[in-house]
Amino acid sequence: MAKRVLITENFLLESEAARELYFRHARELPIIDFHCHLPPAEVAGDRRFANMAEIWLAGDHYKWRAMRSNGVAERYCTGDATDWEKFEKWAETVPCLVRNPLYHWTHLELDRPFGIADRLFGPDTARGIWGECNEKLAQPEFSARGIMKQMKVALVCTTDDPVDGLEAHRIVNEDAAFGVKMLPTWRPDKAMALEDPAAFNAYAARLEAASGMACPTWADFLDALRKRQLFFHERGCRLSDHGLETPYAEDCTESEAAAVYARARSGQAPTPDEALRFRSAMMHEFGLMNHALNWAQQLHLGPIRNNSGRMFRALGPDTGFDSVGDAPMAKALSKFLDRLDRDNRLARTVLYTINPAANMVLSTMLGNFQDGSVPGKMQFGSGWWFNDQMAGMLDQIETLSQTGLLSRFVGMLTDSRSLLSYPRHDYFRRILCNVLGGDVTRGLLPNDLDWLGGIVGNISYNNANRYFGFGLPEL
Repeated sequence: MAKRVLITENFLLESEAARELYFRHARELPIIDFHCHLPPAEVAGDRRFANMAEIWLAGDHYKWRAMRSNGVAERYCTGDATDWEKFEKWAETVPCLVRNPLYHWTHLELDRPFGIADRLFGPDTARGIWGECNEKLAQPEFSARGIMKQMKVALVCTTDDPVDGLEAHRIVNEDAAFGVKMLPTWRPDKAMALEDPAAFNAYAARLEAASGMACPTWADFLDALRKRQLFFHERGCRLSDHGLETPYAEDCTESEAAAVYARARSGQAPTPDEALRFRSAMMHEFGLMNHALNWAQQLHLGPIRNNSGRMFRALGPDTGFDSVGDAPMAKALSKFLDRLDRDNRLARTVLYTINPAANMVLSTMLGNFQDGSVPGKMQFGSGWWFNDQMAGMLDQIETLSQTGLLSRFVGMLTDSRSLLSYPRHDYFRRILCNVLGGDVTRGLLPNDLDWLGGIVGNISYNNANRYFGFGLPEL
């Protein structure tokens, strides 16, 4: 009986033009992963993984959601089951994932870096794959850094709080033998979350300690954040990231923000309106700070987080209980961008939406604020979170193509905590090449594959390098 396989050399490449674009212009390019949640300490310490459950299942809320949907009890997701038992339950779930992106990702991740493409993953193959992969994880080239080098990662940007000391980044970047850059990304979301005064004051105390200054007033608080931002800048940070349920753009004077801050520091919870106006004031200040240092800023828009209060109390955040929001965002987003733009202080901006219904809103909004200063200054970011699958990527590519310049797109990212997520870059490259190759086949684009190959190479690597100012070699 022939072995069942999925990942072949021509996976997703449906035309000769697509195959030529991919193999000649995309496949071998290094990876720039400019937004991820990889724990920096794992790279600094060159973590070794005992088994596949540790590296493949731990912390992966995508897989946990799928397992729960398949009737798998929580102890096999986040609980006290053994690593093999968790792996076995994942193997039972994968055959049920038909047309879910996890089905493709699972087999792509077994193919690279483990070299397993000769069989499908499921209950009948789980024991053999467990043993084969665990043997490889014991080898030096399958440490955290070893995997990154195998996957041809050139640079990653982690996601870091302003109070972080960035010691892991220093360790990595002082090791010239490693050859992979790891840069921080400024993520100051906690600095505007004063709805819970106790948590906010605990955070303010950490900021005071990190910055070496007291923050009794809002002005002091902003100065401490600027001091920390300069610290990040000196350590190579060139972009910020902001995770927002909706764009925050309510009117708020300096005196109003200062008063809300003072009351929160005294332990008084703000009203919902006060909290929204304070967040709006903070986001404007962050925008000014990003522009002042010539950073790019990323806005991840639209999720509703921690929907299950019961599971949030049991497990905490980022455990698979977030979903797509549908709050209106067009007017607030326009107001936020315009307020910065009117004084010529709008930084290079990348917008992502978790809700594909907002794709046209974001993509057309960006065209209002392109100013000719930088090619693709305002970017429609790649399909994000629930959209970083084939349909989501295709929708994002199509919307951007019809309303902007696909050729200036900065491309894909993992948005992942896992070292095994780098094949998502290859997934994206195959999809991109298939789109352009299909257009050539249908006569919608000229049959000039050198020209189109240059565009593929730019989207896959060069555009991000130039846009964010990473200083890597041009390829």
